[in-house]
Amino acid sequence: MTSPAAGGPLRVAVVGAGPAGIYVADSLTKKNPGTEVDVFDRLPAPFGLLRYGIAPDHMKMKNLASTLQKVIENPTVRFFGNVELGRDITTTELLADYHAVVYTVGASTDRPMGIPGEELPGSIAATEFVAWYCGHPDTDVAPISLDRPQAAVIGLGNVALDVARILIRDPEELVPTDVPDSVLDALRASQIRDVHIVGRRGPEHVKFTIKELREMGELDGVDVIVDPAHFANVPSELEKNVTKLVEELRSWSTRESTGAPRRLHVHFFAPPVAVVGTDRVEGLAIKRGDGVEELPVGLVFRSIGYLGVPVPGVPFDAENKIVPTAEHRVLGGQVEFGEYAAGWVKRGATGVIGTNRSDADHTVEVLLGDLPHLMARQVTPGTAVELVQSRVDKLVTLDGWNALDAAEIALGEERPNARVKVHTWADMLSAAGFSSTD
Repeated sequence: MTSPAAGGPLRVAVVGAGPAGIYVADSLTKKNPGTEVDVFDRLPAPFGLLRYGIAPDHMKMKNLASTLQKVIENPTVRFFGNVELGRDITTTELLADYHAVVYTVGASTDRPMGIPGEELPGSIAATEFVAWYCGHPDTDVAPISLDRPQAAVIGLGNVALDVARILIRDPEELVPTDVPDSVLDALRASQIRDVHIVGRRGPEHVKFTIKELREMGELDGVDVIVDPAHFANVPSELEKNVTKLVEELRSWSTRESTGAPRRLHVHFFAPPVAVVGTDRVEGLAIKRGDGVEELPVGLVFRSIGYLGVPVPGVPFDAENKIVPTAEHRVLGGQVEFGEYAAGWVKRGATGVIGTNRSDADHTVEVLLGDLPHLMARQVTPGTAVELVQSRVDKLVTLDGWNALDAAEIALGEERPNARVKVHTWADMLSAAGFSSTD
């Protein structure tokens, strides 16, 4: 790989410390040794989607954090948490310091269904529910009330499966996970006994992974119920991975009831037409053939996709809810060469966490291909961090994150687990070494 110009090392700012951002930092330091990478994140803790999007019972996947930790411990990589772009530092100020800036802020809001009643109390975005059970500091620490016997989860993707699984599995099985105590208590108090997964299309159109689907079908104390008629018109020629999904679902349709205390119902060809209720959710109206059927649910969880949100100072495609790019370069940015994007904020909420590694590699290949242009930019190294240090009273560096990490591990000693999340802003900053009077 071409070496940076004699004026100094390549300097890159990464905005977003989730897997996409950390993979970018990793790829940069491996493909172009000596590159200095500063990773900024709005939260006091790194790892983004891995920490706040992966369900707590998927601990094997969460173990990926140890790999990401090694990246931010690299001597040429620095982590700065509790730093918000647009509030504490501007894009213009980053570009004045770094040869390149890579935006990897993900997608953090939900896609609306566009049907009557979806804003009723008891209709909850999957983004909100996932953030709650993952202990995201932006969520209200008060429990989400799971005080109705039946709930619907709208969507046929892995997030919908996660939501349904957390709602219906025995909460005692979550004790060894990193779920906060307040969430565990709320799940223990849950009255939900029937969960309905609702999709507008057929079995061959599900976006589940086979591993997650099989896991759902093996939950203790749960009967799964699928109408065999849903498979009557499934095409015989399908891609191999789709065939596996369809056959797994078809096997569910032949199961006999065991009288289990909880039930999972899967409804295909059932487009939601309205969330029913006056003061709160009282049902979900779905289309059935030429008619409409009402499911007697008291809670609705909307899981039909994540959307990106505008990043201050960065071009934004309001229609597609992404940062517009061509060959990983931001379109319409402040400089001709120097602004890039990776991860969900660039391509939309598609793929799994591993998808972000290849995406980061491709982004870095383009960035390093632009090296002559980047090194020709006039920058003043160190100015951005100086500004952040002067503006952010509680700036969380690697030492602060390590202290927070240690605090969570200590909390885990009270349960048979490796860690329990600290999940309020105040407590996270306190654990990172800042007093309430700092």
